[in-house]
This record gives sequence, structure tokens and C-alpha cells, in this order.
Amino acid sequence: MAISSAALRETDPRYHTAFISIGSNMGNKVQNCQFGIDALIRSGYNVLRGQSRFYLTEPTEYPKQEWFVNVAVKIETELDPTGLLRRLQTIEAEAGRSPGGVRFGPRILDMDIILYDDLVMETPDLVIPHSRMHKRRFVLQPVCDIDSTVVHPVLKTQVGKLLDQLDHTEQRIIVYPCG
Repeated sequence: MAISSAALRETDPRYHTAFISIGSNMGNKVQNCQFGIDALIRSGYNVLRGQSRFYLTEPTEYPKQEWFVNVAVKIETELDPTGLLRRLQTIEAEAGRSPGGVRFGPRILDMDIILYDDLVMETPDLVIPHSRMHKRRFVLQPVCDIDSTVVHPVLKTQVGKLLDQLDHTEQRIIVYPCG
């Protein structure tokens, strides 16, 4: 009986599972997010294993800006967390994002590592799991589209339960008709 390359990758310690949150609220938002997904996969280090629907989402923390389009992907990656972060930053720059700007403000493309295996890490440049993921409907809903049973490695709670715990009157989110 032959073993598939996907099965081999699942048992190979060189490959890791990561969830990436992708958003944009400038220009063609859906196209910007799709650019991010395509560039991530085109790099050759990552394989797409799942994708959420696209969502139109209310901005948080800095409300005086256009609504975002958000999506999440599940990837299998050969990159370590720092290498993956560098790749995401390169893709954001290729899309036209420049450093600086208003914190939580408008951006052409924003890509964040939400989860990486069951890793818990904190460096000056990277926190995994993402430090605010459990408070953000625009992150949790797309991740739940892919797999609501994934467990937050610090809170030891499934992401579906974290989503259910949010106040349903805040952080409006609407399925975007393109996805």
C-alpha cells in the first residue's frame, strides 16, 4: 500500500500547520487578500490546506476608517515561525504596504500568524498564538470556517467556543458575496 505525500508530510517534523489571518481595507480589498494568499502559496514553502469565506468586517480599535475584508487560511509550512513572519512581511511590502502608519489603521494588506502548531512563543517581533485572536470576531469566525475545533494553546479552549463567548452586538461581520 502506497503512502501519499500528504500523509508523509503530516508525520514529517519539518512541516508545520499554521493559521494566517489576512485583511485589507484599501483599494480592491478582496483582490489584495487574494494576492496575499497566492503569494504565500507561490513561495513554494507553503501548501494551502484550508480557506475561509471572505468577510466584510467592522474595524476595531481605530473605528474611523473603511470596513475590512478578512479571510483566514490554514497552511502546511516548511518555514519556522520567524521565517514565516518574514515571508508575510515581504508579501505585505510587495502589495504596497509601507512600514509605520496609524496603529490598527488603514492598510492595503495585513497578514498575521494566528496559530502555529500548538506553539506558544513570545519575542519582541512575534507572539504566537496571536495575542488578541481570542477577542476578535474577524479572526475567530474565519478560523472557525476552516476548523472550529482547533484549540488555543494558552487558553486550552476550542476556537469555536472562544467565538461563542464574544459579545454578539460588537464587531459586526458579514459574509462577503465574492467568496
